[in-house]
Amino acid sequence: MAYPRDPNSDENDSNRRLYNPYQDLQVPTNMLYKLPTSPEHLFPEESLLQRRSWEENLTYYSGIGYLAGSSAGAAKGFISGLKSIESTDTLKLRINRVLNGSGHAGCQIGNRCGIIGILYAGLDSGIVHYMGSDDVINSVVAGLGTGVLYKAASGPRSAAVAGAIGGVLAGLAVAGKQALKRYVSV
Repeated sequence: MAYPRDPNSDENDSNRRLYNPYQDLQVPTNMLYKLPTSPEHLFPEESLLQRRSWEENLTYYSGIGYLAGSSAGAAKGFISGLKSIESTDTLKLRINRVLNGSGHAGCQIGNRCGIIGILYAGLDSGIVHYMGSDDVINSVVAGLGTGVLYKAASGPRSAAVAGAIGGVLAGLAVAGKQALKRYVSV
C-alpha cells in the first residue's frame, strides 16, 4: 500500500513510493506494542532469585545514598546560607551565600552517604553470598559492619557506636520493609 503521491513533487519521483512497514501485518496496531508486565529472564535459574545482583545493589544503594545525602546537605546548606546573610549584603551576594552553602554541604554529605551505601551494598552482598540466604540477620550484620568500617579511623569507641547505629538503622529499614509488604497492599 503506497501513500498518495504529492501533486507538487518532482517528476523524477514518479516511479517511487513511500514504504509502509505495517502494510502486510494482520494485527491491530494497538496490540503491536503491548509489552510484558513481568520480568523476562534468559535462564530459568534467574527467575527463582528474589533479590538484585551485587552490581545492582551497589548501584542502587550508592545512588540512593548520594541522592538522599545531597538533598539533605543542600537543605542544611540552604539554612546555613540564610543564617550567614548580613544586613549590608546585596541581593547577588545573598543568593551567592545561599548557593555556596547548599552546594558545599550537599556535596560533602552526599559523598559521605554514597560511600556508606557502597560499603553496605558490598557487605550485604558478600554476606548473602557467603551464607547462602537472605534474611534480617544478614542486613543487620551488614549495617553493623558498615558503621564499624566507616568510623574505623576515628578509634574503636567511635567505630563501636557507629556500628551499633548502623545495625539498628539496617534492622529498622528491614522491619519497615516487611511491615509495608504485610500491611500495605499495592
